[in-house]
Amino acid sequence: MKELLPFVALVTCFDENEAIDYAAVRKQVRRQVAAGNNILACGTNGDFTSLTFAEKVRICAEVVEEVAGKVKVFVNAGTPSSYETVMLCKEVATLGVDGIAVITPYFIGCTQEGLYAHYSRVADSVDKPIYLYDIPARTQNHIEPETCARLADHPNILGIKDSGGGKESLDAYLEIARGRDDFDVFSGPDSLIHYALSQGAGGCISGLGNVMPDTLNAICKSYEKGDVEGSLRHQELFTQLRVDLYGLGFAPAMVKRALYLLDSSVGASRQPALIPTPELDEKIKAVLNKFEIEV
Repeated sequence: MKELLPFVALVTCFDENEAIDYAAVRKQVRRQVAAGNNILACGTNGDFTSLTFAEKVRICAEVVEEVAGKVKVFVNAGTPSSYETVMLCKEVATLGVDGIAVITPYFIGCTQEGLYAHYSRVADSVDKPIYLYDIPARTQNHIEPETCARLADHPNILGIKDSGGGKESLDAYLEIARGRDDFDVFSGPDSLIHYALSQGAGGCISGLGNVMPDTLNAICKSYEKGDVEGSLRHQELFTQLRVDLYGLGFAPAMVKRALYLLDSSVGASRQPALIPTPELDEKIKAVLNKFEIEV
């Protein structure tokens, strides 16, 4: 069996003035590396929409330096415009990343031909592997399977992160991957990791892994070793944490706040993100205690 790759969509850490705390970011990188997880920087759980161009580049550089080749590093370089996305991809491509994820444009409604042109232009602009990133609930743009299949023919587009939330889109993308050996699917929904692996996915990119990194790794590595029951057991635990934690509010905000309660150096997110309350903190602590995650 090929190596399965668990990625964590790493949080971005801020100080009390909402400036990035790069030392705290590096601390979270070390935690994930110790668990055996790969890193996606500047993703949805990394507050990428609140980061400046220069901050994204520096975060990427700091993460790559801290990882020092121990695991793989992807970075999300998607922006609403093709022009800025190409500029950002060119910058981060020089920093030693292993791949560049590109979220679909947001705010701007795109046709399928528009998405095809966007991704083709981005993939033509750099020599680092490009990974499509579909999360229609947040961007309002969806890469239809037919468009994904066309883009998979581009020699520099090597996969997709599916954060559609259900099996329908995941299955459609997996069907594309089954027909070729140069295109991988990475599962985004934390509840579908084991299922995706069982259907041929190359790995996952998880936000919840910030809170429970060892369990995330165990889902993938148990399956990789042929321990299907062990993988499923870890998945069930991970799914239950997802249900309980995400039931309290916006998923990335709950991940960030849960991690803050475990290590305050991660800070809060830039406003207008979640403003925590003592009542919410107590509910999150109760969830963490339920799963024997020491607060």
